[in-house]
Amino acid sequence: MTVSVDRSAQTPRLRALAAVALASALALTGCSSGNDQLAQRAQNDGTNYVAGDGSVQEIAPEERGEPVEFESTLFDGSAVSAASWEGEVTVINFWYAACAPCRVEAPDLADLHEEFSPEGVQFYGVNTRDTQPTAEAFERNFGIEYPSMEDRDGDVMLAMTDYVPPSAVPTTLVLDKQGRVSSRILGAADPTILSALIRTAMDEDLSADDTDRADPVDTDAAAPSASAPYAALGSAGR
Repeated sequence: MTVSVDRSAQTPRLRALAAVALASALALTGCSSGNDQLAQRAQNDGTNYVAGDGSVQEIAPEERGEPVEFESTLFDGSAVSAASWEGEVTVINFWYAACAPCRVEAPDLADLHEEFSPEGVQFYGVNTRDTQPTAEAFERNFGIEYPSMEDRDGDVMLAMTDYVPPSAVPTTLVLDKQGRVSSRILGAADPTILSALIRTAMDEDLSADDTDRADPVDTDAAAPSASAPYAALGSAGR
């Protein structure tokens, strides 16, 4: 599955916000070190992405691929799959506890979850390295109340390689209501930008729903009768 990103779809507001976020993100070190195998893979994965650079990409609706498909298990033992977020805008964040940018963005993600969950937006984490006690300690420390998947075996990451480079942790994806990736942030997510991306996905689908619900136009009633002008002329003549 190939992702085609329509850069012209980015609004001037988001481009301006992205510039600010990029300047901030460049000050952060990525979640990698000289001995980090994931970082070594990223240098050779052929995607030309730089892990943790804070770049923001939006995908125009007509350019989005198929809905994302994978199955996993949450740390509480619950199963999760594409059916779990069907019909809702969903945020998926890839993270692990020792990742410095993950710790930077964690309070913002917790706040955004609190802001958007009453509107039906779902949040899921994908933890790429930690055992359950470590992950849960991180969540308690930062007040994160949305669930995370345990992905030390890399199955979710593998399923999402079209969107998430192997070393790009953190990465945050926004899925539209059809389960397709509508936008992506590589590196620590700027909360203002992520909020705008979520709102864009919500408004986009609301517009489509409003169009579907609109009453059909009665073309017969709307179109003037062909004989009407002549009838009017006849009345005027009388």
